[in-house]
Amino acid sequence: MAASRPAPLVSCTVVDGVAEVRLDRPEKLNALTLQTLHELVAVARRLRRDRSLRAVVLAGEGPSFCAGLDFGSVLRQPAGIVSAFVPRPWRGTNVFQEACWAWRRLPVPVIAAVEGHCYGGGLQLALAADFRVASPDSQWSVLEGRWGIVPDMSGVVTLKQLVGADTAKLLTMSARKVSGKEARDLGLVTELAGDPVAAAHDLARELAERSPDALAAAKRLFDDTWTASVRRTFARERAEQLLLLFGANARAARDAAFGAAPARFGPRARR
Repeated sequence: MAASRPAPLVSCTVVDGVAEVRLDRPEKLNALTLQTLHELVAVARRLRRDRSLRAVVLAGEGPSFCAGLDFGSVLRQPAGIVSAFVPRPWRGTNVFQEACWAWRRLPVPVIAAVEGHCYGGGLQLALAADFRVASPDSQWSVLEGRWGIVPDMSGVVTLKQLVGADTAKLLTMSARKVSGKEARDLGLVTELAGDPVAAAHDLARELAERSPDALAAAKRLFDDTWTASVRRTFARERAEQLLLLFGANARAARDAAFGAAPARFGPRARR
């Protein structure tokens, strides 16, 4: 008899162009297994091909976003660890890194809705989103320091983008736990909400009212030029703007801005 396939650990539903992606292992506080990492990569790559997609909300099933890597599960699969650790030359990331960074590759806004625990790999997944909406009492930690390791799922890059060097080093070296309110004050959290999932969907719907091509261009511009020279950034501005100006979705936005009817946008022009 053929072995049954394991139940999925990541769910994805799309309604009116907004995808809700949930880590679905609530009995383990959505701790990450190798299966979860592979599924996160697969779901992100599938969504990237959908040009009608407008936004993504990342959340955890149950009371916690993600308690980090499930070492008990992962360490029982040494061959799987080795395979997942080797970077893919065409992407420049391994599976651990791509499970987070794949959400940066999506040409739509990605919003992490964080409740409860947001530790280790879970924190790195949240930081890879474009925005983070968190409950004030959620708990955040670069927890790898507790296990004698460092963040290696894209967290070094995203921490550098969000906080100063001293804060990034302190959070990483100390494995200190901070509340959602403290995380907002540090710059890790975009906004606080009593119901982060509902607030994330509100933000997703607000952004979906803008041209999907403009949203994709803005995400590319900021992500690709954050540390680039002024000259290179200006060149990218011109290139992106030239493609937008004569596009159908920019025309729809202009028509709506000058009229009373809401814009009717078509699919995103580029993947």
